[in-house]
Formats: sequence, C-alpha cells, structure tokens
Amino acid sequence: MQIGIYHELKVLRTTSVGLYLGNEAGEDILLPNKFVLAHFKVDDLVRVFVYLDSDERPVATTQIPEIELNQFGFLEVASVGPVGAFLNWNIDKQLLVPFQEQKSKMQEGEYHLVYMFEDEQTQRLTASAKWEKFISKDTSALKDLDEVQVLILGETPLGYTCIVNHLFMGLAYRNENFKEVGTGDRLTAYIKQIRPDGKLDILFQKPGVDAIEMNAERILNILRKNGGFLAFHDKSDSKEIQDSLQMSKKAFKRAIGGLYKQKLIALEEEGIRLNEKK
Repeated sequence: MQIGIYHELKVLRTTSVGLYLGNEAGEDILLPNKFVLAHFKVDDLVRVFVYLDSDERPVATTQIPEIELNQFGFLEVASVGPVGAFLNWNIDKQLLVPFQEQKSKMQEGEYHLVYMFEDEQTQRLTASAKWEKFISKDTSALKDLDEVQVLILGETPLGYTCIVNHLFMGLAYRNENFKEVGTGDRLTAYIKQIRPDGKLDILFQKPGVDAIEMNAERILNILRKNGGFLAFHDKSDSKEIQDSLQMSKKAFKRAIGGLYKQKLIALEEEGIRLNEKK
C-alpha cells in the first residue's frame, strides 16, 4: 500500500489496538485506536493517510498532513539530530531531512521549503530542501488558461514566484495580479503563458468574461458592506483602486460598465451607488 498519500479504505474489523482497513487489492492496514473517529464502524469507507510509524510499519491515520508524497511545502524544524533535521508536518512521526538534502544546516524553529519523496533505498518518506532538482521543464501536457494549483514562494520586484502543480516554476507579475498573497499561500490560479524556458506566467484570476463577472460580484459585495456607496469612479487613482479592490483600474472600469448596463448601480460624480431596488 503506497505510503505518503491518502487512501479510501473499507473498515474490515475491530481489534483491541484499533481498526483494520482494507482495499480492493486485498491489502490491509491498522488504524490505531488514537486515530479512530467515533462514528467509524465495520464496512464504512474511510479516507486515511498512510505512512510508516516509528517501527517502520505502514500505518493509517486520520491526522491531516501538511505535505504529501511528491509535494512541496513550508515546514518548521522541530529538532536536529545526528542524521539530519526533523520537521513538524502534523503527523506523529516527524519528517527527516538528511544532512545531504539540506542546502545549509537547519536550525530548530526555522521554516524551510521542502519536497517530500520516498527514498529508494530505505523506502521511507524523506524531505529535501534542495527542491530545485524536483522542478520539471516539460510543460508539454499544459496549455494556456489551464487551471492550476500554486504555492507562493515569495515576492520579487516583478511579482510573486510560485510552484505550479507541485512540478513547475511560475511567476505572477505584479502589474497583472492584484490579489493579496503571502509566502506559503496555496491557491487556484491560471496559466497565462508557457514560456520557452519551461517556466509559466501565472494569473491569480481567470481572464475574460469570467474575470469581469468575478470583479463585478466583488464590487457588489463591497457596495453592500459599505451602505450602498463606493467612492471610486473612472477618474480615481489606479493605485488606490488596486489597493482597495485588488483589481486593476481597467478591470474596475469594465466591471462597473457591466453593472451599469444591468442597472445594478448608478454612476455619480463622487463614486458609484447601488440601486436600491437591487
């Protein structure tokens, strides 16, 4: 049974030490009593995470790990031992980063970006801070406007660097993305462009009609929260619009144009007002 991932397993039987769960291949695994939820019963299908316990035996848990097999994540160093650093990842057994997989010596309390893989020699779940070697440039299966999952790595003068689908490097340009994000955030995004070097240009918001509708709905929600009035109009400062509404002035003008055509708002000299009947 593959470790490091979630499995949907059937409750086979109850024992003094926990529940035994099984899959269609005939494999079974123990879910120790401390992880058994009160409503679990024989024949239920349950979703559990599988890993190796302290005795190197496969075991199931209902704990929710912060990282899964072949994924990236920012994890805290819990301690440092003779073989490497041990990370907290919301699982009872801490995750090892061997010294050879560290860029620099890790210290307790630090947070590091790591990639979790299954070591071929030991068959143990292992983390590496040398995460760049797990990045792919083969983007042949991707296309523009694909929906993707991104992990924000940090901010640069151009925008936000991110890891896309736990496999590719991406950049969300500041002048095209106005959503507030921070290091370690995970969110749904979209591919704007696949570059020749294998890196991806990323948009936090889907372009086109969907984006206009999302921006329009955001403006309506803000209007409702502000007594039906918003002190922005087509001559307002671009940066103030970006900071307050998390959209460009161009996107704002398109959105209020659509709302005005639908007679949902009225345009006034000092801003926009929600029509009372709406």
